[in-house]
Amino acid sequence: MRKLMVPLVGVLVLMICGAMSLSAAIKGDYVEVRSADVYTGPCFANSEVGLTGKEAILAWRVQDGDWKGVRLNGLSVVAVVRTQATLGDPYHNPLPAQAVLILDSRASREQRAALQELASSMGGGLVDHVVREEIAPIQLSLGQGDEHGSAKLVAGRLAEIQTRSLCHGDHLCGNESVYYPPLTNVAHAMPAFTLSDSFEGTGLGVVWKHVDKRSSFVGEFAM
Repeated sequence: MRKLMVPLVGVLVLMICGAMSLSAAIKGDYVEVRSADVYTGPCFANSEVGLTGKEAILAWRVQDGDWKGVRLNGLSVVAVVRTQATLGDPYHNPLPAQAVLILDSRASREQRAALQELASSMGGGLVDHVVREEIAPIQLSLGQGDEHGSAKLVAGRLAEIQTRSLCHGDHLCGNESVYYPPLTNVAHAMPAFTLSDSFEGTGLGVVWKHVDKRSSFVGEFAM
């Protein structure tokens, strides 16, 4: 039995190390906002489904790592999407979606191509149909400690997000939960209160500004 355990332990160690190296290949900060509440009760969600929740902003900031050998440390990419149905509605397919991709102005041509591929991989079908690409300075910062859950995104004059942590006063019906999960694979994400979010670009046929909604996720991604 002991002879069997040794190789098995060795295999497990290799699997764990492989998973750790894969997750550490590229990692960073993530923020997402929707035009419908994601932390809510069924009564509030049912009042929005089919009417709103068809728009979203997804933003990634690479802390460390590379994409197919291209170093992306400190660079960001933002996808602004518009769909056909409420995102997360199990009864209606939101695809096809249209997306405006905002690439970090500090990135080189090679890095911009890598950021495009990163957003496409992370965003899945939401970023399959990019109708417009923009280049702009992007700033994305996440709060720490007591400010965990707060985030600020400024992508030129095109898109903005500002969030804070949820608090007791944000519970309106007492049945709130994470009604909709994040739109992309994340290593960790928590719902947050959206102080404001906006999109002022072109390409989607609509612009918006929302305030005071429970419509954000703040967290980390890793691949």
